[in-house]
Amino acid sequence: MVHFDGAGGNVAAGKYNDGSPAMRPILADRLARGMKAAWDSMTKVPLHAADVGWKVLPVTLPVRDTLVESELAAALADAKLPPLDRRRPARQLSFLRRMKSGKGIELAALRIGPVAILHMPGELFVEYQLAAQKMRPDRFVCLAAYGDDGPGYIGTAIAYRQGGYETGPVSHVGPEVEEVLMEAMRRMLQD
Repeated sequence: MVHFDGAGGNVAAGKYNDGSPAMRPILADRLARGMKAAWDSMTKVPLHAADVGWKVLPVTLPVRDTLVESELAAALADAKLPPLDRRRPARQLSFLRRMKSGKGIELAALRIGPVAILHMPGELFVEYQLAAQKMRPDRFVCLAAYGDDGPGYIGTAIAYRQGGYETGPVSHVGPEVEEVLMEAMRRMLQD
């Protein structure tokens, strides 16, 4: 059995408990019961070489409009700022330059029999997982996110309009990212 955190950028333990020490074992038990139920419902299928496939798809993600190269470079070069305060501009500048260069990020899809595992970047919102599952209802579709944390959190288009922590400065992409990633997932899930 393999466990993936998948797409949970907007799903947090705090949404399921109050964070108190007394609630931690309750949440842990809930997770353990869910994992046991998954194990108990597992179906084994025979595999042959033709049942395994691998695809790689490079994509360029849209950078959020608040990432301005000259401003980030100035913050990074400001020796008056402590190193910790230059860390975020350094990450953002690196990501911005990578996307501008056209190098992008490689997404990947692993097919093992009836299972498809999409390897995705950033802290994706759960809506991406749900969309991928709808794209291929004939398969067991999983997302393995966090593969490249350059983009930071990756929300949905509507989430960027709604605001919040996950779509603020910790997200290095703009709302157009949803369209890019949905199309990439469709392409990767084609056989």
